[in-house]
Amino acid sequence: MDPCPFIRLTVANLALTTPPSQTKPPRNLIHPTTSPCFCKIKLKHFPHQTATIPYLNPSQTPDTSTSTIAALFHLSKSDLTKLTPPLRRPSFFTHGKKLSLEIYVFTGRSGASCGVNSGRLLGKVSVPLDDLEGVVSRAVVFHDGWTFVGSDGNNGSKFHLCVRADPDPRFVFQFDGEPECSPQVFQTQGNVRQPVFTCNFSFRNTVVGDRHQRNRSLQSDQGSGRGWLSSFGSERERSGKERKGWSVTVHDLSGSPVAAASMVTPFVASPGTDRVSRSNPGSWLILRPGDGTWKPWGRLEAWRERGTADGVGYKFELIPEMSANTGVVLAESTLSTSKGGKFVIDLASANINSQFNGNASGSSRSGQRSSTGTGCSPRGGGGGSGDFGCGLWPYSAYRGFVMSAKVEGEGKCSKPTVEVSVQHVSCTEDAAAFVALAAAIDLSIDACRLFSHKLRKELCQNNELGC
Repeated sequence: MDPCPFIRLTVANLALTTPPSQTKPPRNLIHPTTSPCFCKIKLKHFPHQTATIPYLNPSQTPDTSTSTIAALFHLSKSDLTKLTPPLRRPSFFTHGKKLSLEIYVFTGRSGASCGVNSGRLLGKVSVPLDDLEGVVSRAVVFHDGWTFVGSDGNNGSKFHLCVRADPDPRFVFQFDGEPECSPQVFQTQGNVRQPVFTCNFSFRNTVVGDRHQRNRSLQSDQGSGRGWLSSFGSERERSGKERKGWSVTVHDLSGSPVAAASMVTPFVASPGTDRVSRSNPGSWLILRPGDGTWKPWGRLEAWRERGTADGVGYKFELIPEMSANTGVVLAESTLSTSKGGKFVIDLASANINSQFNGNASGSSRSGQRSSTGTGCSPRGGGGGSGDFGCGLWPYSAYRGFVMSAKVEGEGKCSKPTVEVSVQHVSCTEDAAAFVALAAAIDLSIDACRLFSHKLRKELCQNNELGC
């Protein structure tokens, strides 16, 4: 089945300058040379994003050899339908109204004090987004250069930006049930669905002991398999408040296992509490078949955050080949326990200045954003690239947007939706690994549930404690 059309809208290379003659700013403004500048970037139907703006002297020119990303918007086909409705008969209210990206430029520091915004509005910049639907087949640059701030430009300030849209097709997978119920996984495109995988939820002692019986192509020594998996966990095996041994194996339509997610470190309540703490997280290994056995591809850690956010924190790292003891962090963020959210790996987001709140795309440890959305950034990513933050990073050929998984919160029927960039899927095992990761993310919401709350029976084995 063909992938689904998506568009990546990028705002990059921001800069602000003022004319030399403007030495005394208006009373209601703070001069940008003496105070930081920032902007709020708004697109209809999307939460706004916030970014800093470097100030340049009039004699300086922005460095366009590298692309410093300020904001990213990911648009699906349904988003495009909302943003670009079918042509209608013009009316007094709709005549001449076109879709545009709006940037509100402020001087002063971002944030609020005592409920009052500290920044002062310098002006607004609007960039028309004509023929946005045409981007599905080709890249479009809507603006690249300087423009005056404000409709009249009376304040003399000029704003530099680049607004570009690129096609970003993705494969979309939908679980037909909750991962612990061993559901089918469908590939979807609009209203069309076709089965591509089946998931088998079980407990690790069954998966490790019997995996060689389920598929002869993955022959391995049963005893060494147990020791190999346990080497990634901890020595915290003890009775009491713990959840352990969960596993999900992903099979293709022929019944061959093509990926797995195995809980290798139990989710244990910290002493004197009923929650899994960040200092003692549970963990999963995401496994792929190779050389007649399972090979580690990634490691996911999860825990229960404290405080008013009350979310499930997580960290996902890729395990390079021949280096099972070290990993490269791709995502580290928080999901809301009540609302759920999106787990995202997007390497382009590593370049976004994320020191501001109000960016609904999520929260990363490198820059605390919203605690209920997504988060992503390879540790130490930094720096721009000529292709809008989609350059290669160490140990991996992944570029730009990699994948996302949408899950529900506690007590809700969660059927994860997984989006995977086409450029990162070359075989069935590639897609299956991301599906297994999505299952682990979803099950971590249950594994991090307070131990004072009982889990559903599918997640309990032999009436173990904690269920």
